[in-house]
Amino acid sequence: MRPVRAPEFLQSTQASYDAIAEAYAAEHPDSLAGRPLERALLTAFVELVQRPGVPGHPPVADVGSGPGYVTARLHEAGLPVFGVDASPRMVALARRAHPGLRFHVGSMTALDLPDETLGGIVALYSIIHVPDAHLPAAFAEFHRVLLPGAPVLLGFQSGDEDGHQRLTERYGQEIALDYYWRTPDTVAAHLAEAGLELHARVLREPGPGEKLPRAFLLAHRPGPVPREV
Repeated sequence: MRPVRAPEFLQSTQASYDAIAEAYAAEHPDSLAGRPLERALLTAFVELVQRPGVPGHPPVADVGSGPGYVTARLHEAGLPVFGVDASPRMVALARRAHPGLRFHVGSMTALDLPDETLGGIVALYSIIHVPDAHLPAAFAEFHRVLLPGAPVLLGFQSGDEDGHQRLTERYGQEIALDYYWRTPDTVAAHLAEAGLELHARVLREPGPGEKLPRAFLLAHRPGPVPREV
């Protein structure tokens, strides 16, 4: 059987982040340090994962984990968590910065996980590189791997309307990296089509050095929470 070729957008995203990984990780060792709203949303996510009645301790995935600082914060909050990123170089840097935590190379459009095994998914600023045509596949994967009742926290650049930009240079490196910003309504509609139910939406204004607002959606896979037998 011939191996399945990765989509073009995934290949370019992987190559671009491999090229800029060291500079990016140096600039963003922990981008949540000065962002109390994002930290509060992570706290809410943790409480939803740890809701009463959930059997065992199902793992949580940080999808698009980058340098690994979100994975590390979730671990510090007491969650069994691992990171997934498309860039092998970024995964290597995350492992070096956070020894003892698990990081894997992978794609949110084809997660190498069994059905209904995750207690939650965080994807902060990672769907921004996924084209509209592939976003339904990503959210369908989230639905597939989540346990019933498990939460999803998304963060992404937003605006009055959807938009797209391709960067060809960053940190002095030649890249081909696409960025997509979307309204909360657009992303919420994709979540609904994948069978994920919206719980809350938050929109904050651009902070220092930011040009676009930041949107956060908290959703979950509907269904009764599994009980231990």
